[in-house]
Amino acid sequence: MIHAHLTAAPERSRTLLTRARILEAARQELDRDPDSSLGDIAEAAGVVRRTVYGHFSGRAALMEGLVEEATWALRQALAVPRAPATDAVTELARFVLAVWPVGDRYRILLRLAPQDLGADRLAEVLAPARDMAEAIIGRGQRQGVFQTLVPPAVLTRALEGHLLGLVDCVNGGAWSDDGTGTATAALIAMGVDGVSAATCLRGLGRPEGDAA
Repeated sequence: MIHAHLTAAPERSRTLLTRARILEAARQELDRDPDSSLGDIAEAAGVVRRTVYGHFSGRAALMEGLVEEATWALRQALAVPRAPATDAVTELARFVLAVWPVGDRYRILLRLAPQDLGADRLAEVLAPARDMAEAIIGRGQRQGVFQTLVPPAVLTRALEGHLLGLVDCVNGGAWSDDGTGTATAALIAMGVDGVSAATCLRGLGRPEGDAA
């Protein structure tokens, strides 16, 4: 029994590593060409198609694997402790900077997930970020630093669409950003003037990014 246990552990480790390699290859290949086949992904991962099917029953299952990976990464980003901010402007800027790397890494999902998995699944992934953003926006409205013409929940959805649109522009090669430009745009969309938004980002050690 002990020998079987010791044998099973390395085998499970190899299985998990292979699965992770396939998902990474899928992310890169789909980013390069959204129409990449499972054969293309298998080749990029250095495995045969049968191995891919051993982990994922088809394209939908592979996409679900990427979504699960992105969900975990987003929750990790939101859970990172950050220094308390007394003002909502700084808090929203920090929030966008925290989630940007995840959005940038998994931006291909914004294009493919709705058609492969359905819009509801993507909304489920974004729910924790949406809840946090709504809380920050509501606080900013009460502080008088964000526009108040639109309720927090609606303004959160509008901001989400705005930010996802910017990520898609990076996806399509129309823009490049390290998150700073997107954070600045988020503040401006909330009613913060451009100078104050740029000053906030500089205060966080992130000079305002230029569109490329």
